[in-house]
Amino acid sequence: MINKIKSLPPNKIPIHVAIIMDGNRRWARNKGFPLFYGHKKGVDTVKRIVEAARKIQIKYLTLYTFSTENWNRSKKEINMLFSLLKKCIFDYRDELKSNDISLKVSGAYQEFSSDLVKIIDDTISYLADCKSMVLNLALNYGGRKEIVDAVNKAIKDGVKVITEDEIEKRLYTYPLPFPDLIIRTSGEMRISNFLIWQSAYSEFYITKKPWPEFTEDDFYKAIIEYSNRERRMGR
Repeated sequence: MINKIKSLPPNKIPIHVAIIMDGNRRWARNKGFPLFYGHKKGVDTVKRIVEAARKIQIKYLTLYTFSTENWNRSKKEINMLFSLLKKCIFDYRDELKSNDISLKVSGAYQEFSSDLVKIIDDTISYLADCKSMVLNLALNYGGRKEIVDAVNKAIKDGVKVITEDEIEKRLYTYPLPFPDLIIRTSGEMRISNFLIWQSAYSEFYITKKPWPEFTEDDFYKAIIEYSNRERRMGR
């Protein structure tokens, strides 16, 4: 399947792919595993899909990692997620470096604990010279909050007339291009407050597979389907 993708013309391969990684908890419950195991398996999937994206020269990969709504989960689960996130970022950064992948974080991650913020900032700096791909983690991210924050920043900056351009250059994701393709796992048919502004003309691909079961071939299947679509952008 990867060979078929590599034979596609460059304009048929998305520049920016974003993924709503859904289904870790449901997968664990259905298998009779504790929630932690579902999230841990989800991290394993992240590593596989990052590598799959790099192989076909995807330039930007955004992963919906922790939403503003996730704060409503139990304190125990939140602490578990943060512990897993810290370990994953710290342990994985050398591999990202060796694959020439930089790290960006979109969202109000500065609201996290100081030790987690330091690990994130140190890793962003450590990978700053990497050029082949950008791995963008949406952390403490909410699409509505992002737009409100962008408007407030524009007002604070003294902007008299709020235009689309003034908002766009103040979004969490700036200066990344908007996603060409958004993949959602686990079969849910909603956007869940993810990249509301940026997804205006994105293509969507929904799979019923939960995130822990999502494979490289599933990812490539989504890319191939994208390549067969005609993007008219309202024209």
